[in-house]
Amino acid sequence: MTLGQQMRLAWLLSVPSILAQLSLIAMQYVDASMVGQLGAEAAASIGLVSTTTWLFGGICSSAAAGFSVQVAHRIGAGDFSAARRILRQALTAITAFGLLLCAIGVTISGHLPLWLGGDASICPTSSAYFLIYALSLPMLQVKSLAGGMLRCSGDMRTPSVLNILMCVLDVVFNCLLIFPSRHVTLWGCDISLPGAGLGVRGAALGTMAAIVVTMVIMLVYLFRRSPLGGRLNAGAFIPRRPTIRRAFTIAGPMALEHAAICLAQIMTTVIVAPLGVVAIAANSFAITAESLCYMPGYGISEAATTLVGLSVGAGRRRLAWRFANITVVSGMVVMGLMGALLWLFSPEIIAVMTPVDDIRSLGAAVLRIEAWAEPMFAASIVAYGVFVGAGKTTVPALMNFGSIWGVRLTLAAILAPTLGLRGVWIAMATELTFRGAIFLIRLWRGRWLSHVTQRTSNGQGTMA
Repeated sequence: MTLGQQMRLAWLLSVPSILAQLSLIAMQYVDASMVGQLGAEAAASIGLVSTTTWLFGGICSSAAAGFSVQVAHRIGAGDFSAARRILRQALTAITAFGLLLCAIGVTISGHLPLWLGGDASICPTSSAYFLIYALSLPMLQVKSLAGGMLRCSGDMRTPSVLNILMCVLDVVFNCLLIFPSRHVTLWGCDISLPGAGLGVRGAALGTMAAIVVTMVIMLVYLFRRSPLGGRLNAGAFIPRRPTIRRAFTIAGPMALEHAAICLAQIMTTVIVAPLGVVAIAANSFAITAESLCYMPGYGISEAATTLVGLSVGAGRRRLAWRFANITVVSGMVVMGLMGALLWLFSPEIIAVMTPVDDIRSLGAAVLRIEAWAEPMFAASIVAYGVFVGAGKTTVPALMNFGSIWGVRLTLAAILAPTLGLRGVWIAMATELTFRGAIFLIRLWRGRWLSHVTQRTSNGQGTMA
């Protein structure tokens, strides 16, 4: 493949995934803006547990990646039969793991807001929101697996379209569940809208319903329309030890790394919580708004995982190296541009989500601090996707862990008492810049490809 062909292929896979990631952020915006209309306490009740929901969601994604990377390597080698066997084993293992996460989430839901230092006025609704989220975890886990399997087979469009559909469904369900029945005027017409008036609980139920519908459609497509479908046999869904062991080798470090990062984010929430309800809400809204910048990076990262995984499976080391550099540079450019837009329009972005002036002012101020770190944040995000595609996750996981615990939390604890929420976000921007630098160093040293045996003969896998 010429360099131009490689760049076009990378972008053909990246664009649908970027759009899907942006749709997920749009869904968060919808939830935040709708709940924000209920007041600062309603917004803070969700913001208090947001880092914990990301912890569970990231563990789901990591578990799914442990199997989807194996499938990508098999497809790269042209062995679709082995890829299908791994998929079916994964479905059983992933479902069981999702149920385990659900049980853990339900058990801690009543105590979590208190552990995080939440105000007594928001703890009941915060607990109810997290309980409903925990009940949706098995479906979220299966949806993550189905989407990952489609992407690793080179089909970025279908999971992207379905994630956009999930965003639309979330808007519809939220409208029906968050607010009470009401009359609105649209284009001069008085329209009566039904509603359950469930408030924060309605936001969680709406998201849960959207996840369930999307999961069902994605599974049907995976088994009936994708190359990974086909006939089943009696033992198809029984997990085998080599498959589980390899999945744990890939996903274990990813899950531990994500858990360490999210636990650090939870510690950040603990640092922010004493600053007051306004600071909690501003922090939550600002994190959601910043997602506009970094979610395109995660979209490109998914493309990097697919391209590098297929190249490694086909034994095309040089091709894997080129795809790694193309995707990392692309991510840095895109997120750099998004960071500039974030700096310019941060007041307007925050204003969409809340009518409270104090929250708007503080949220916009911290966003402008973070905007400067976006290009280096992109380097760490996309490079991590490259390492996942190569099946090398242990060292990158340790790098993420050391950076966020050694740099971000230390600086946040030092700066928060004097600079408040601004100090916390200065610490965050500093750490993201440092993390991007160490990921670029590891990427360009090239040791993550040392295990790949170069094959150059035609017909070696789908990337030959």
